[in-house]
Amino acid sequence: MTTSRVRPLIYLALLTSAALPAVPALAADGDAPQAATGDTDTKDIVVTAQRRRESVQNVNIAVTALSGDALAEKNVSRALDLQTAAPGITISRSGITDSFNIRGIGLASASPQVTNGVATYIDGVFQTPIVSNGQFYDMAGAEVLRGPQGTLSGANSTGGAVYLTTQRPQLDKLGGYATANYGNYNNVGVNGAINVPVGDNFAIRASGLFNRHDAWFKDIGPAKNQPERLNEIDGRVQALYKSGGFQANLKVEAVQRRTGGFALQPINTTLANNPYVVGRTNTPWTVSYDSPVANFERAFATVLEAKYQFDGGLTIRSVSAYQNKRLSAVTETDASSINPTNWSTYPALAALGKVQNQVVGANNVRERVYSQEINIISPDSGAFKYVLGGYAQRNKIDLRNWNSTNGAFTTLPQPMTNKLLLGVFGQATYQLAPKFSVDAGLRYSHFHVDGFGAVYRAAAGSTIDQVMSVPPVGATVLVPQTGSEGDGRMTGKLALNFKPDADNLLFVFAARGYKNGGINPPGGSFRPETVWDYEAGWKSSFFDRRLKTQIGAFYMKYNNFQMDVINPLSGQSGVVNLANSDIKGFEASFQGKFDALSIDGGLSFVDSSLSALSLVNKWAIPAGVSLPQCNPAGTAGTVGTGCFNYVITSTSGAEPLQPEVDLERVGGLPHRSGRHAHAHAAPGLCLHRLAVGLSDLSGFDRPDCCAWPAARQHHARHGHVQGRGLWHQPGQQVLRGWAERQERTLWRAA
Repeated sequence: MTTSRVRPLIYLALLTSAALPAVPALAADGDAPQAATGDTDTKDIVVTAQRRRESVQNVNIAVTALSGDALAEKNVSRALDLQTAAPGITISRSGITDSFNIRGIGLASASPQVTNGVATYIDGVFQTPIVSNGQFYDMAGAEVLRGPQGTLSGANSTGGAVYLTTQRPQLDKLGGYATANYGNYNNVGVNGAINVPVGDNFAIRASGLFNRHDAWFKDIGPAKNQPERLNEIDGRVQALYKSGGFQANLKVEAVQRRTGGFALQPINTTLANNPYVVGRTNTPWTVSYDSPVANFERAFATVLEAKYQFDGGLTIRSVSAYQNKRLSAVTETDASSINPTNWSTYPALAALGKVQNQVVGANNVRERVYSQEINIISPDSGAFKYVLGGYAQRNKIDLRNWNSTNGAFTTLPQPMTNKLLLGVFGQATYQLAPKFSVDAGLRYSHFHVDGFGAVYRAAAGSTIDQVMSVPPVGATVLVPQTGSEGDGRMTGKLALNFKPDADNLLFVFAARGYKNGGINPPGGSFRPETVWDYEAGWKSSFFDRRLKTQIGAFYMKYNNFQMDVINPLSGQSGVVNLANSDIKGFEASFQGKFDALSIDGGLSFVDSSLSALSLVNKWAIPAGVSLPQCNPAGTAGTVGTGCFNYVITSTSGAEPLQPEVDLERVGGLPHRSGRHAHAHAAPGLCLHRLAVGLSDLSGFDRPDCCAWPAARQHHARHGHVQGRGLWHQPGQQVLRGWAERQERTLWRAA
């Protein structure tokens, strides 16, 4: 097998901070968000991802666990920020989705046919990748599990899993909290919660968030957009009832987020590859558009968790959930203000002698998710402990996308998808001897998908109401999006644990993960991803448990990597099993607490090799082309009547992904930042983070903020279904300051 070596990417970040007494700005009397797990002394953090409360030092998983207080102290205000607090995880905004990757495995596609490779859960409910980057508030904690979690987290956790938990009602406490902030760009934020007990058995907790800021970019084009302007509102109500061994918690949440659209620049390449490159502003914080852009997200979720614990400790648990997520985004596809009325005013384009069109596109997505999980959980005591369960999830996804050229609607990608995922699982631990135990887990997952709809050609003179109809009025079917696919795999884990004393745990295990396949219209499909993970680890405590360490090494066989490429049969982005990969590396982390001094850090090194691959050369496709392959094929790169001849590029031992070394030091220190060759360059990531905190430093309260470029991504972003590599989303900048005084804000710089 021919392989392509992905050079290891070393990404170092030194974060320094001082933790002042937790007095939030404009705080009301009552309870600020507290950690649901552990406290500020040397006690262990508790994790719940295995359906029972366990010390992080006693689980044979590579995991980073953060309490609600720790999230605030480390300025982790959104899921995107978890990559600054946990080693081995990268998260990026990839079009309309958020792409989570752990150890280089996760999501490398914006297609609705592809599922997360890192399973993300909020209050025990699986989350789809859209409408998923809201600001955290009233949080109890977060857990980042690295490596496949195929038994308890199920399918679609080949890279790992992220568990986020919100604060629940408390039966014996009347109180609440409120925080407010103001920052540059008129950044105004307010969030808070109130907890009200009603009698001895019932309590209600209501919490909410409002956040807004002005545009971070100036649109110097005729459209005068407000890119990355934000207006965000979120509300959550929970009700807890508890009587004897029974308890039930009902959560209802609604989210609405509006932005001024994405800030994009034409990719800085040659004129032949991208004529729109002459439309770059080449000025930080500026773009130039001639079309209105916007982004609107809305979500509603309701979750009911019910548990009953029998005498003796046996527990039955049920989690029922419904989610309804909507997203609408209008994007300047050419990322410039070039159009047929002004193209000749650009000397380079005039010399080329070819009219450049105004290209705009829109995504309109609705996804509804119904899920149900049942668990039977043994008592925590005894030599034999187990968890049994069943899981069912149904997704209904509707897309109403459109593209336009010079104001006239052209192609209308409008597929509809129904998905069904079923699973049964069990995991058990048996104490072989006082110091030895064995874990064994198995899960079988079954997946089925049905596709409907089509990619249409809009009728001449169509209105927006007509193209958004089902089916579009007067449109012609270009490519049907019909098809069915089903698959299933057995996943699981076998582990041997050695605990010589209360302060040490050594373990080895083998685990298998699985991510389902799907349909690839017209008439095609892609296979499931699978990964075998072999790990060894050591967790230890020193200095009377004031210092805790976690060290591990892994080797992974990753098969059938799913990725978006141009499908010549349709001219649209499609999903293929691009290649296989071997991934190996090691991770280390520590947490220390010595009186007023706290210090923690993490290190992750990943090295991978990729097999040879072939794909369409997107650089050889003119702007606005989204046509099927001509048949019979003519000269590559030429346009026929309603068709196009695509150029196929193959690699054979080359190095298509060559991430460079990135070094970052923040907190007023100098920095150097390299670049990422590709959005999925994560298989060469080494993340090192060191945080130092001092508590009880009365009188020390200076803002001391600084800004630095985070790891930048210079690549085509294919979140838009018609993306052709014409534009990229600018790199990120982060503004960090004291949590009590200054808003932590994510910037995007052109």
